[in-house]
Amino acid sequence: MIDLRSDTVTKPTAKMIKAMAEARVGDDVFGEDPTVNNLEEKVADLFGFDAGLFVPSGTMSNQLSINVLTAPGDEVLIEKTGHIFNYESAGAAHLSSVQLHPVRGHQGKLLPHLLEDKVRGTNDWDPNTTVIALENSTNKGGGCCYSEDELKAIKSFATEHQLKVHLDGARIWNAMTATDTEAAFFGSIADTMSVCFSKGLGAPVGSMMLSSEANIKQARRMRKMWGGGMRQVGLLAAAADYAIEEHWPLMKEDHRRARELATLIRQCHGLEIDLESVETNILIFDVLNESADSAIKRLHQEGVQLVPFGPNTLRATFHFQVTDEDLERVVEAFKKCFG
Repeated sequence: MIDLRSDTVTKPTAKMIKAMAEARVGDDVFGEDPTVNNLEEKVADLFGFDAGLFVPSGTMSNQLSINVLTAPGDEVLIEKTGHIFNYESAGAAHLSSVQLHPVRGHQGKLLPHLLEDKVRGTNDWDPNTTVIALENSTNKGGGCCYSEDELKAIKSFATEHQLKVHLDGARIWNAMTATDTEAAFFGSIADTMSVCFSKGLGAPVGSMMLSSEANIKQARRMRKMWGGGMRQVGLLAAAADYAIEEHWPLMKEDHRRARELATLIRQCHGLEIDLESVETNILIFDVLNESADSAIKRLHQEGVQLVPFGPNTLRATFHFQVTDEDLERVVEAFKKCFG
């Protein structure tokens, strides 16, 4: 079975497991795990931030970021397809007592002109808008990426309106690969940032929050309160470090394979896809003559797994453990199912 449901389905490689087995560890709640400490310093320096905090998931990293940037009763502007709004179980309301204000953007992205009339707080009955939350690359936006100019414009708007910027970089590694953006650039754009190691990089667990020393100190306490304090977690940090060094360079091939399948999908009479939206490893496309569930069942019978992304919409996601031989089988399955 060729699994294109998500880039979270990768398995640790033998070399990654070896790196984990050889990791030097300590108690991270005491700040004594050397592998975690080294990874936090390395990733923070890479992205141009003062400090980092290793956490179990991207959801925790996003929620910690919102927590340190807001006060109860505040409001966060976010594109309506954003992960924090759609896939984090209303965590911002429950954990930080803030509300999310979804804004319709384009391909999952926000631009300043879309936010001009959305900043509130002048009246007593208004929520205080304090944060703009971005996602790069976009998940429900089909893996599209922000350009440097777009991010600079958002940052300028945020500064003008005295807002903070949080960047959900669950697939920032894909975005950097696709746009040739230097990692340190993002530290000049965002006040907080989340990066994930368990998607396209292929580590089994882990994300990191990046921010100032003061924000990370506050987030470390909240991480403990929320049950995210871990002990000999250097085993996982070693996997993440290995993934950065060895798997990040492979993403260009993930993107190439995604583009090849997208080109085939465009030629299938029963499918529809916007080729211009294919920038990274994610394909979102529509089924024209049947439901998404029906199409998924037929593909499953041909040995290919996808996920529904709407009543008539499917998502396919590539990762480094999908080979060229796998792609050939996927192409044949699509031809058989959709003509």
